[in-house]
Amino acid sequence: MQAHDYLALGSWINDGVQYLTEHNGHLFDYAGNAIESFASAVEALLLSLPAWALIALATVVAWRRLSWRFAVFAALALSLIYALGYWPQTMVTLALTLSATCISLLLGVPLGIWAAKSPTLRNAVRPLLDFMQTMPAFVYLIPAVMLFGLGRVPGVLATVIFAMPPAVRLTTMGILQVDREQIEAGQAFGASGTQLLFKVQLPLALPVLMSGINQTIMMALSMVIVTSMVGAGGLGGEVLNSIQQLDVGLGFESGLCVVLLAIILDRTTQSFGR
Repeated sequence: MQAHDYLALGSWINDGVQYLTEHNGHLFDYAGNAIESFASAVEALLLSLPAWALIALATVVAWRRLSWRFAVFAALALSLIYALGYWPQTMVTLALTLSATCISLLLGVPLGIWAAKSPTLRNAVRPLLDFMQTMPAFVYLIPAVMLFGLGRVPGVLATVIFAMPPAVRLTTMGILQVDREQIEAGQAFGASGTQLLFKVQLPLALPVLMSGINQTIMMALSMVIVTSMVGAGGLGGEVLNSIQQLDVGLGFESGLCVVLLAIILDRTTQSFGR
């Protein structure tokens, strides 16, 4: 059954994106080049390091932050990824995830701090964050491709939009949950607003902030897999190929690599919030 277009909202959005493309193309070129340069640098760094060095580093971090059992798991998991032949794709996926996470935190944490200080902004941002979190992930790829074309850049941009809300929400929540008496104690010792923020509020809100970083990383990783549809590459590209070829084995192997990477990132980032 064909839907009746009583309100041409979709057409208005298409016209708006088309207008931005035609009249502000140079701005999107600058933004795209900056994102491309940053993501490429992270990817080149990870790919330049030998696999054994990254496996050793992950093992040491897992041992120091968690336990020797998880360190053994991390070593075996990453060694399995290498043995299966998916190490380059895993590094590309990790680079995309880290790039999108860094940009999300760079934008989301200051916005969360500002929202904690301003009830007006907090009330204005809340429905926007609801919209960003509930909109189907595939929808973000359409305007990103229209503005930046295919490749890594629209994938990172769509991932940032999808993964940034937890950083904003939990930054705001963490600061608002700081005990008022501790803030008053800081003020009694003559601390300025900036000193209160960096020496009292942010340190006390650190567990909640780390929870936000953890959620941002997990959402970024899930979205990076989806962005293979626009040519972002990585493990998502292998998952997409398995669907196109109806190759169950390829899908299982690439999916297993995603799961192992997600477990290592999740457990490790959670440990910093304790």
